[in-house]
Amino acid sequence: MSVLVRPATEGDLQAILDIHNDVLLKTTAIWDDEPEMMPVRQQWFRERQAQNFPVLVAEKDKQVAGFASYGTWRSRCCYKSTVEHTIHIHNGFRGQGMGVGLMRGLIGIAIENGMHVMVGGMTATNAASIKMHRALGFTECGRAKEVGFKFGAWLDLVLMQKILD
Repeated sequence: MSVLVRPATEGDLQAILDIHNDVLLKTTAIWDDEPEMMPVRQQWFRERQAQNFPVLVAEKDKQVAGFASYGTWRSRCCYKSTVEHTIHIHNGFRGQGMGVGLMRGLIGIAIENGMHVMVGGMTATNAASIKMHRALGFTECGRAKEVGFKFGAWLDLVLMQKILD
């Protein structure tokens, strides 16, 4: 029952969409309240490919258990060596090391592609994500109080970064 981290394909998009929407509807990890439809996820995938940004999946027992990607952090040219990542794990596979495997894959690709900094933003109450990021060498670089509102509560955003070289 080993985990395979590999580049995502078009055939993985339904599983990626299902994971995204489940996380969106049940947690504060995604700060949105409207489930995504497949055309939006397909456009996201095409844009990542066109910009040479990775989309990875973790597969266990031939099931997509999670996905991760990175993209532009800010659009101005001087930020071109900084990327922001996203990572989400299927609720049935959380706490099994999927996130670490996906993040190691992303970090390796970012280094190969000459990126200098990787940034991630997470809800301040997401202790598991913060712990995983710290274990991978990320440090907290900012905290924004009450910048999001979901499920009837104000949310704090923690920014973490890793200098890659």
